[in-house]
Amino acid sequence: MAAAVTGTAPIEPPSELYQGRRATLPLDIVVVGCGLGGLAAAFCLAMAGHKVTILESAATIGEIGAGISLSPNVTRLLIRWGLEKRLHEVAVKPGAQTLRRWCTGETLCRIQWGDPMAEKYGALPYHVHRADLHRMLYDLAEPHVNTRTNCRVVSMNPSIPTLMLKSGEIVHADLVIGADGLKSTTRQFVVGKPDEPRSTGDAAYRAVMPTDILLADPDLRSLVETPEMTTWLGPQRHIVAYNIRAKEEYNIAMCYTDQDPPEELWRIEESANRMTEEFVGWEPRIQKLLSLIPSTLKWKLMDRAPLETWIHEDGKLALLGDACHPMLPYAGQGAAMAIEDAAVLGNLFSHLSSRAQIAPLLHAYEALRYERATNAQTFSRLNKATLHLPDGLEQEQRDGKMRAAMEDAPKKIHDEVPVGDTDANTKGNTSQRNNEKKIAIQYGYDADEEAEKWWHQHGESEIGPLRVPSTS
Repeated sequence: MAAAVTGTAPIEPPSELYQGRRATLPLDIVVVGCGLGGLAAAFCLAMAGHKVTILESAATIGEIGAGISLSPNVTRLLIRWGLEKRLHEVAVKPGAQTLRRWCTGETLCRIQWGDPMAEKYGALPYHVHRADLHRMLYDLAEPHVNTRTNCRVVSMNPSIPTLMLKSGEIVHADLVIGADGLKSTTRQFVVGKPDEPRSTGDAAYRAVMPTDILLADPDLRSLVETPEMTTWLGPQRHIVAYNIRAKEEYNIAMCYTDQDPPEELWRIEESANRMTEEFVGWEPRIQKLLSLIPSTLKWKLMDRAPLETWIHEDGKLALLGDACHPMLPYAGQGAAMAIEDAAVLGNLFSHLSSRAQIAPLLHAYEALRYERATNAQTFSRLNKATLHLPDGLEQEQRDGKMRAAMEDAPKKIHDEVPVGDTDANTKGNTSQRNNEKKIAIQYGYDADEEAEKWWHQHGESEIGPLRVPSTS
């Protein structure tokens, strides 16, 4: 097995964020959860001038999982925070995304990434191991925050706010950010009752293998030598694969409709034989890849419906990331949404000068983030149906649109329809332009710009006047 690449390149955090602005009234803020979203939130709030404590239930700080795809909307933030050198060291820049037919490997569509994406959206996509991303965020935040392990939150009074730990200790704070993931404890205090995630009926196998064994096989070598995100589309299942850890490892994620009972454990180690049974008849390269996996982790895919609000009614508890908008892995935006949440939250709270502003700023955070995150949740659910179409008419229509999009891509279609287009082509071009617009909205988003714009348009006049001399 290839050695883990956690990264040693220096982190160069910015001397200032938020245009040099820091809160004139520092708060004691507790972030519950030391995952990707929690670390990002802790860092951003600390850079905004606040005293931040992270409460983590685990005994040690770390992250499990496999590969993760980072789109430009999140990499621009990581680079702004000083992580560019670390990304270059441990991540891989994919040159394209290729969609393939499950049984033949035929290319249905190839979307150029790399420099064209950087020119269009101002940042590159990266593929990275989740543990490496977690480590770089921890190294970024650690000098600025107090991280406490073995601190499982079992209850809280969100009105004060205070948190009770399993040890019996009571932790006091001015503000609590619930970043405790899909199985969030803090979420129930916003909802007002226990609120468990539900099974989707799907599961995912995840595996990582050293790339030297792929390079030794003529049929698999190109998967490493030409780093791309490759997605094979099949009936009720799909496979996504790409390089991570400076091309030392190859990541494979296999999503499928699960026949096991929903009460089964969320994550279990399973034999390779069970995994390969789910992908009988897939193209020869898939069979070769699966034969190289001795065992795999199986993850039950759980979900939650969108919340009506992320903020407790007393305005001293807010949720972030998977605690309020968990994402299914069909659009690759889960980590991005959590990190965007953190950036907006930190930016807004750099304006704080009075306790009277805490609740309004939390509601501003929700107003800025709710629609975007909820849309990403919804799109991820809907995208599963597109990826998992059974063979037949709908699948053939989908594949035809993908082939047409690939053929039209070099033409750089503009709003005007070329003379001689049929109605069908016109509809196809319109659909493609709509898709391009959606992608531009997703990848072109800058969380800091949105927060700055909101403050100048609304916050300065609505929240700024709440500044009062502090008596505390």
